[in-house]
Amino acid sequence: MDDPDVAGAEQRWGDTEAWAQSQARTGRCTKADWLAIRAETDDLERRFAAALADGAPADGDRAMDLAEEHRQQITRRYYDCPPELHAALGRMYTDDERFTAYHERVAPGLAAYVGTACQANAARQG
Repeated sequence: MDDPDVAGAEQRWGDTEAWAQSQARTGRCTKADWLAIRAETDDLERRFAAALADGAPADGDRAMDLAEEHRQQITRRYYDCPPELHAALGRMYTDDERFTAYHERVAPGLAAYVGTACQANAARQG
């Protein structure tokens, strides 16, 4: 794959257990699996954007429940993602312009919203 984000991810995380798990799990994916992952992701993004548009607080139950669903999807599809790792990922949504741009294409303000929800959900889980 020639995607520069994939190359950047490998350079940044290629020596981690999460990277190895992700490579093993995604290496077994069929075209149908990838279509299912894309559908799950699109649905989750749509529901996050709707929560944002509805004015649901990013640290409220609705957004945190979506964040937990997101964390579980990462764990199921890519790599083990405990709450503290998910909180760090949430911080990256605003700290790394590539992650910010990805979320902002869905809805303005979504990167910060999802990031806050991920961090709040991690705190909720202790």
